[in-house]
Amino acid sequence: MAKRGRDQRPTSSRGRLWKLTGMTTSIATRVATHQVKGWFQAPEAREANREALMRHIGREVAATLGEMKGAVMKVGQIASQMQDVLPREIAEQLAVLQNASAPMPFHVIRRQLEQALGGPIAEHFSHFEEQPFAAASIGQVHRATTLSGEPVVVKVQYPAVKASIDSDMKHLKRILKLGSLLRVDENALDAVFREIRTQLDDELDYQKEADNLRLFHEFHADDADVVIPRVFPALSNASVLTLSLEEGTPLEQVNDENGFDQALRDRFGTRLFDLIARQIFDLRVVHCDPHPGNFAFRTDGSIVLYDFGAVKRLPEQDVQLMARIVRAALDGHWQALDQALLEIGARRDRSEQVSERLYRNWVPLLVQGFSDQGFDFGSARIHQELIQQAKRTPLEEMLKFQPCSRTLLVQRVVGGHYWTLKSLRVKAAFRPPLEELLARGPG
Repeated sequence: MAKRGRDQRPTSSRGRLWKLTGMTTSIATRVATHQVKGWFQAPEAREANREALMRHIGREVAATLGEMKGAVMKVGQIASQMQDVLPREIAEQLAVLQNASAPMPFHVIRRQLEQALGGPIAEHFSHFEEQPFAAASIGQVHRATTLSGEPVVVKVQYPAVKASIDSDMKHLKRILKLGSLLRVDENALDAVFREIRTQLDDELDYQKEADNLRLFHEFHADDADVVIPRVFPALSNASVLTLSLEEGTPLEQVNDENGFDQALRDRFGTRLFDLIARQIFDLRVVHCDPHPGNFAFRTDGSIVLYDFGAVKRLPEQDVQLMARIVRAALDGHWQALDQALLEIGARRDRSEQVSERLYRNWVPLLVQGFSDQGFDFGSARIHQELIQQAKRTPLEEMLKFQPCSRTLLVQRVVGGHYWTLKSLRVKAAFRPPLEELLARGPG
């Protein structure tokens, strides 16, 4: 039997199960050893060993998930952004998964594509590049040309992703629960995983993504500076999605040297705020994958949006509650904020009071980007300030809060676009347009 090449990934159910079980066993052994050693250590040594354990677990999980692709890697990517759920040391290690997407060998992609479309590639495309220009957790993207000569991109789903999803998530949740590593009760964790599971079901159906593309295309039809790819229905199905090629400059290359001056970058920032806010408050369907690779920029001021597999449909009640949370946070009305957080499920227990001091310490850090005087995101240190504040906050106070499945993906959007604005070095005053949105209420 030939050995597995370095560029291949376990795709069979047995191979994935073996790899995940091995990781679970290894982590469980380390956690048990740490607990036994802790019986004989001073508190300082026990805490230092715990931090080392967390870092090791994070590295092991990130390395394993980065090799596996599929649902388990996607959940790992989402988990890397869940600072309120995971120990900091683990979340930091999982952050590498955001860019850890090596491509599948082309013979695997060819087989998938030809099975999905029914026949050789040459019967559907006049040209198809074997080397992908983008690879993600559940699929990769190739440039191609249709038989009629139109340049397109073709997203092909990896094999066995759907078949492995339940097993993958079961193992990952078990790993995250080992040794009481999580700062969240089991019901909240189950709700978060149900939300992720639902999201993955949608992302794994490219026909749903095609429907999302058409929805957003229609919604932004009057926005000349929002570019959304067109779907080629005859070359698309549940596991293959063919779209018009819409090129732009990647985020990391948006700088003065490439023709993007400060005024243009500020315009991008304002436009991003506007389109996300309108999606939340008016469309109530939000593009929920803020990965930098899902956006491109043009010197004419337009923004290209890619990858509409991850979208969140928001019930009216949730939009209303999120508006109340933002309004109370901006105004410093701590009792109203606490009540809204309880209603939406971000607070754990009504009987556990949260001190106003905690809100006074945390909320100004969270909302400082919504300034009416202008805020320089290029020099922002919000992420570092939040980490420092977390270190100063007693654990018993932190445990009064929990991840909320109803806001999980919207929080992912806001947090992701903080980094986009920071990379663009945007200077903008977002308080006035936010006040306008809150004043008129959800559309």
